[in-house]
Amino acid sequence: MKLQLALDDITLAGALELLQKVHEFIDIVEVGTPFILAEGMAPVREIKQRFPALKVLADTKIMDAGELEAKSAFAAGADLITVLGVTDILTVKACLKAAEPYGGSVVIDMICVSNLEEKVRQLEDAGVTCLAVHAGVDQQAEGRTPLDDLKSMRTYSNRSVIFVAGGINLSTIKEYKKNGADVAIIGGGICNAADPVQEARAIAEKIRQSK
Repeated sequence: MKLQLALDDITLAGALELLQKVHEFIDIVEVGTPFILAEGMAPVREIKQRFPALKVLADTKIMDAGELEAKSAFAAGADLITVLGVTDILTVKACLKAAEPYGGSVVIDMICVSNLEEKVRQLEDAGVTCLAVHAGVDQQAEGRTPLDDLKSMRTYSNRSVIFVAGGINLSTIKEYKKNGADVAIIGGGICNAADPVQEARAIAEKIRQSK
C-alpha cells in the first residue's frame, strides 16, 4: 500500500514547509481541489520541482472539457489527475488521451456513483486503470466511511489500482490495508494532527508492516 497526502486547506508556503518534513514518509502528494481553486496549477509546478521523487496528483475532478483540462494539469507537472466517475465516458476517454504524451495516469473518483459495478466495468473497458473510492467530507459528517465501497470495488474491479479516501487515519489504516486498498489518501488525519510529522511517520510504519 502507498500513502497519498492530501493538501486541501493550505497555502503554498505551508505545503512546502510540511512536505519538507514529511516527504520521506509519503509516496504521492495531492494538490487538493480547494488548493487548486485558490492557487491554480502553481502548487503542482512548485511541488514537482522541489520534490521530484514524489508523484504529484492534481485533484482536478474533471467533469467536462476532458482533454483541455487534463492537458493543463499534466503540462504543469502532475503525474496523476482525477476525473469524476459520474461524467460521460467520452470525457474520460479524452482525459486518457491527454495523459498519453506525458506518461500520466487518470484516477476516476467514484464519489456519488450509484451503479458502481456497471460503472467500473464501463471504465475499465475504456482503458481506465486507477479507481478511487471516496466518501466526501459532507458524507463523513453523516457517519459514512469508504470501507464498504472499497470491499465492493475490490470485487468488481479486474485490474485497477484502488485509491481510497474519506476520514482515514492512524487508527483505521490497517483496516483499509487488510481490505485491499492500494493507495490510502489521508488529509486531515495528518495535516490536523497535533504533530503532523509524527503522525505521518506512524501511519507509514503501519503501512509498511507485513501484517
